[in-house]
Amino acid sequence: MIEINNLHKKFGKNQVLSGVNLTIKKGGIYAVLGPNGSGKTTLIKSVLGMIIPNKGTIEVLGENIKNKSVYRNEINYLPQIATFPGNLKVKELIKMIRDLRQKACGEQLLIELFSLEPFLEKKLSTLSGGTKQKVNIVLTFMFDSPIIILDEPTTGLDPGSLIRLKKLIQKEKQNGKTILITSHIMQFVEEVSDEIIYLLEGEIYFKGTKEELQNNTMQTNFEHAIAEITTYRTDV
Repeated sequence: MIEINNLHKKFGKNQVLSGVNLTIKKGGIYAVLGPNGSGKTTLIKSVLGMIIPNKGTIEVLGENIKNKSVYRNEINYLPQIATFPGNLKVKELIKMIRDLRQKACGEQLLIELFSLEPFLEKKLSTLSGGTKQKVNIVLTFMFDSPIIILDEPTTGLDPGSLIRLKKLIQKEKQNGKTILITSHIMQFVEEVSDEIIYLLEGEIYFKGTKEELQNNTMQTNFEHAIAEITTYRTDV
């Protein structure tokens, strides 16, 4: 599904990615974790074609993405911070994105799921942060694409919306989707993810299941295992 080989990226003198090798198979939920500055965002944006690596290759759906953009139609992306045109109404933004993507979509069910009907005629500049995040989620999940990338998807969500988001993610997994998630909320990661990919100083420090992580760190608590992970280097 996603194949990354010997990926390097440098910003000035700062080496952000150092020879990353990673295989993401079809189906399942992968949590991409690591401390600030570990290379998570650079890795994800490289897959999206938003950052050009200095060295290495990335294949998505069996095709090298270098100098290509069409493959992005097969990826749904939820950015950590969504910047919307404040003068647009919610319904106008949804229509604009639908027209741009030109793919079949199911926004109505998502609008109902996250109770956005009362906000459709509201301008985006008037919405709270949590409501904007719900709009962001609708824009991400309303298209049927095989790959979904979610960058801090829980930001600003109330408990009810968080539960609905987790159910939505699991439903997409059952439909065979491949889902990459970054999050600082370890309880959320523990509940939804199948595998952990932990980056440190531009390298993959650990890749495996939650159970393997806890066994390697000799921790029975997932959050404690994440805290201890740098003590136990494993081959990936």
